[in-house]
Amino acid sequence: MVITTCGLLFAMLCFAAQETDAEPRPPVEGDYFEIVTLEIPDGVVLEVSGIAVLSDGRPMVATRRGEIYLLDDAYHPEGRAEFQLIAEGLQEPLGLLLHEGWTYVGQRGELSRMRDVDGDDRIDELETICDVWRVSGNYHEYLFGPRLGPEGNLWITTNKPFGGEPFGQAHWRGFALRITPEGEMLPTCCGLRSPAGIETSPWGDVFYTDNQGEWCGASKLSHLEPGDFHGHPHGVFSCELSEWPYEVPRNIPQRKLMPRVHEDVESFKLPAVWFPYDKMGKSPAGMVWDTSEGAFGPFAGQLFVSDQHHASVMRVCLERVNGHWQGAAFPFRHGFQCGIVRLAWGADHSLFAGMTNRGWGGLGNSPYGLQRLIWTGAIPFEIHTMSALADGFVLSFTRAADPAAADPASYSLESYTYELHPDYGSDEMDREEPRIVAATLSADTLSVRLRVEGLRAGYVHELHAPGVRAASGEALLHDAAYYTLIEIPRGE
Repeated sequence: MVITTCGLLFAMLCFAAQETDAEPRPPVEGDYFEIVTLEIPDGVVLEVSGIAVLSDGRPMVATRRGEIYLLDDAYHPEGRAEFQLIAEGLQEPLGLLLHEGWTYVGQRGELSRMRDVDGDDRIDELETICDVWRVSGNYHEYLFGPRLGPEGNLWITTNKPFGGEPFGQAHWRGFALRITPEGEMLPTCCGLRSPAGIETSPWGDVFYTDNQGEWCGASKLSHLEPGDFHGHPHGVFSCELSEWPYEVPRNIPQRKLMPRVHEDVESFKLPAVWFPYDKMGKSPAGMVWDTSEGAFGPFAGQLFVSDQHHASVMRVCLERVNGHWQGAAFPFRHGFQCGIVRLAWGADHSLFAGMTNRGWGGLGNSPYGLQRLIWTGAIPFEIHTMSALADGFVLSFTRAADPAAADPASYSLESYTYELHPDYGSDEMDREEPRIVAATLSADTLSVRLRVEGLRAGYVHELHAPGVRAASGEALLHDAAYYTLIEIPRGE
């Protein structure tokens, strides 16, 4: 018995020594942003397609099956919300917007609005606002939105059909449309492919996300301005109609690098950000700006974009250069239970993520769901922003960096672009490796200026910083940044 006890004591001492000597576990995303899963009642198929949060904090959730649920106790720490069905029978609603006492909803064939008149948490009225567009009978003719523009119009985006059109080709597919308060349709931008997300920025500009495919070399985030042509020729025949007041895109080139397409089509609009395929997801969808003023972490003012395939959220910082919005995309949070279609801020500054994969294959272990992303209060060591200069880039960090950030060898950089063509997606074309010739760390070690030889307008500049460490010693949580350099700043 004495021998057994001594052996056990020796083993415990050895284990304790191993624990003391072991390398500390590298930080992971969950240390900073925790995912809480909401329990879905039996019999509810919550294929989330839209989320809007009421003034009292309760989320209203739409499903692809045409139902609307209202959730009580949605902020329960263990996800035990109560679901109440308040409407049903809608046709594949893919967006909700609260405005002036109404809930606006984009259905497949119309923009509608609905409301609860008597206060019993049931929808009593449903009105059609506009339904002048038609469908061809194709399964993929989705309608996304609405979102409120600065001029008071409602913005929506329409998906082009994929495959057969049994009722004949329909007008206004692959467009951004504005709907006036009186219900008039104003076609605004063309050349969209699968524009699964649309959002109004805090300063009033409207952006949309598009999915890689034919004529769309990589998934992207783009700024919408009247008259823009975004690259896909499917719907441009509608531009011959009298309702289209802008230039008609003609002579659309094939097999031409994206930065040169404007030579043939003046209205062609390059994106604000390309999301390189697989590196940054495959199917971007809904998005929200961080308006939490720091209540959600250190990225206030930046944009969070969901990805339906990767079951992830990406992060984007934007800047306006020579009149064009552009910027950098970063990985942010992976590991959700299903592909994310919609994001919405909760009353407690948590981020609701609504998910479905029916007909849209994606990662995750569930076919649908609703989860919340909550900041733990810890600040990750990340590249906070990446901004363009005439001769390089400035990186800012969320925390102080160690002196290795001043060594050009701590970084690598390559650039590439995409080709406009009818094939599905594009390879990364015309690759080069711009040279980082100097790295100057700021006095507070919170930023570094990289001087680069070989910047190219119209190209993604993919940066990796494996040699950068925080002053406290840990590596970057994500060491990659993808800056879409459409415009090179002029001067200093």
